[in-house]
Amino acid sequence: MTQAAISPRLAERRKPRASNTSQQYLVVAVGDLLAFGAAAVLVLLTHGRSAGGDSALPDLMQRSDHWLIVAAWLVWFMAVKQVCVNRKPFSAELQQLVVALVCFAGIDIALSAVVHGKTASGEWVTRWLALFVLMPLARSLSRRLLVAMQLWQRPTLVIGNGENALATLAALRSEPGMGFDVKLFMVPPPEDSTGSVQLSRPQPALAPVCEGIRTVPWSDQPAQLKRLRNMHVVIALEASQRKTREALLRRLTQNGIMDVHVVPAMRGVPLHGLEASQFFSQEVLLIQLHTNLRNQAYQWFKRAFDVVVSTVLLTLLFPLFVYLYFKITADGGPFIYGHTRVGRNGVAFQCLKFRTMVVNSADVLAELLARDPVARAEWEKDFKLKNDPRVNRFGSFLRRSSIDELPQLWNVLRGDMSLVGPRPVVQAELARYQDDVAYYLMSRPGMTGLWQVSGRNDVDYCARVYFDAWYVKNWSLWTDLVILFKTVGVVLKRAGAY
Repeated sequence: MTQAAISPRLAERRKPRASNTSQQYLVVAVGDLLAFGAAAVLVLLTHGRSAGGDSALPDLMQRSDHWLIVAAWLVWFMAVKQVCVNRKPFSAELQQLVVALVCFAGIDIALSAVVHGKTASGEWVTRWLALFVLMPLARSLSRRLLVAMQLWQRPTLVIGNGENALATLAALRSEPGMGFDVKLFMVPPPEDSTGSVQLSRPQPALAPVCEGIRTVPWSDQPAQLKRLRNMHVVIALEASQRKTREALLRRLTQNGIMDVHVVPAMRGVPLHGLEASQFFSQEVLLIQLHTNLRNQAYQWFKRAFDVVVSTVLLTLLFPLFVYLYFKITADGGPFIYGHTRVGRNGVAFQCLKFRTMVVNSADVLAELLARDPVARAEWEKDFKLKNDPRVNRFGSFLRRSSIDELPQLWNVLRGDMSLVGPRPVVQAELARYQDDVAYYLMSRPGMTGLWQVSGRNDVDYCARVYFDAWYVKNWSLWTDLVILFKTVGVVLKRAGAY
């Protein structure tokens, strides 16, 4: 990467206009109102008839409690508008939305009781279940619209030249909805003057993310510092560069550059739910770590969630299972097959799937690996084949659509697996987890997980191990909800499925 000064064009071409902020608020507010409108339409469609068969539309339209809730939401939106259009990762915004929706759902049912003397439970359930789906969707679409209108992207530079800088770049690019458009690495001053961005050892989740990124040297020149005022600055130095970070923060502050984030080098530390305490008059941050999957109460809650959801889904999907039974067994083979996988605490279990392969699949694989060294190398690398000759035509469809994994709902109900968790592996794969194998064995394997929504079969094995370890270290209910939400999009796109 060549070095150059910051281009005035780069610093100024996306200089935020004064009207951008109000336009951002307007787009997000309209998206929220459309979500409320869609929920109201759904209520009218499902509860638009009275007991006598007459249309209940006039009564529903005249009810004041729904409109009071909409007005209260708008007041809340305007009161905390800096929160509503701030730049947070999707998981953090989803948590904020869910908490707000729970509070307003409670207010709604209370208003209904006060105004009407009773609670319209059917309408209330329909409205708020719809909003729990529609509101995150509206926020996501609002972000996309703002990006398309060039009202959301913020030119960003990362100051750093090591692993932390690359990890920061990967993180910011994994959340395009935050709007941080990283174009530059700035090499910090002389304490570490290697002058390039490089990895001292491979980081699994860091794919080639440096494409299109230029490297520029740090400069105290007034013109350079003036251009930084139009950019978002992220300081991502290594732990050994403490003095450099302190000097940079001082210099940026002196020049009125306040739009700054600092990313401490904390790779390997569980980050979710940590509690930070600071000491008066001391530059010391005391961090208390939480590994939620070690907590019995959290484990019970996760298990209860698995049982309820898997029971509901198995009941709803039973007609589909009946159809698939006749379709899959048409060639005389079995309907479902089980493959031995390693579960929580090293206990083996039969991981269930709809059969997608020909009846003599073992013989086909053995013959292929014996005659094709390329296929053998691919199998030894990932225990998978992208063009697997064992998969029959209907099985290929089941795999691409992920329908073949639906029998694992029975594994979830039995307690062998969880809805969300690490990718279930065979015994031979545990050796590849090396020091992180303890994290894998702490949790039940999942039907879906961080690996499945982060590239699936398109990422290498090292990245899979990293994602599994990250999930266990940082588990929370919000993590599971975000992964389940993202799984829907991944399945619809059929990304990385084969």
